[in-house]
Amino acid sequence: MPQAAGSRLDVQGALLQDFLEDGTDPVAVFLLAPGQEDGAFAAFKPVTGHRYCQALMKARHGESVLLEPDGLSCPAAAAAFGFRPLPPQLANGKGLVGFGIVGEDAAGARMFAGMPRLAAGSIAAIALCPLRAAPRIPDVVVVEGPAEVLMWLLLADLNVHGGERRIGNTAVLQATCVDATVIPHLEQRLNFSLGCYGCREATDLAPGETVLGFPGALLEPLLSALEMLHSKAVPRSRAKLAHACLAASLSGANE
Repeated sequence: MPQAAGSRLDVQGALLQDFLEDGTDPVAVFLLAPGQEDGAFAAFKPVTGHRYCQALMKARHGESVLLEPDGLSCPAAAAAFGFRPLPPQLANGKGLVGFGIVGEDAAGARMFAGMPRLAAGSIAAIALCPLRAAPRIPDVVVVEGPAEVLMWLLLADLNVHGGERRIGNTAVLQATCVDATVIPHLEQRLNFSLGCYGCREATDLAPGETVLGFPGALLEPLLSALEMLHSKAVPRSRAKLAHACLAASLSGANE
């Protein structure tokens, strides 16, 4: 008998969490179209006054939440998801100058002019939950965690794509909403970022942690590649034998 989507994702989500060896959950993100009646998300808790990165943080720590346009407090993320137009003070770059993110209006304006975004009104809400609790294959999976841990997921993606070099697209702004969610959804590929001012200021993302996202359709092949990497490359790298040999040789030379 075929395994139900939800139960299969339970196993896959737990497996990915185990592979990544991080205490928090990979997050399943669902971009819900207008008029989409779906009982699968009836029990998700609506949140208000939240930035997208904060809703993501809640899902990373085990909650299932629903973020609707009126509940999304970040104007930049609201524009990225097609909920509301970008306010003039951000579009003209002056807002980023005010935050101290850029030194010139033109730089801030260019950052927003090049922002990948969903078409206005194309989605009505965003549902987020731990991947292991996802009711079906999500539109996007977002993973936050230590840089070394996410490196292996990026290497898994390189394996899936036959060794082709991976590309990260970022403005060091909107790392979770644009870099890890909108770009993976629009371009149907994994995208990675070093984080941004907003998510680091508004969430518990640690200094040594970062974020990436990939389409839900990539989950199975990425897990297969991660399994291969964990059979040899991961433990060998983490053992740091080459570093230990260098340290021993330097110690002997100084005696």
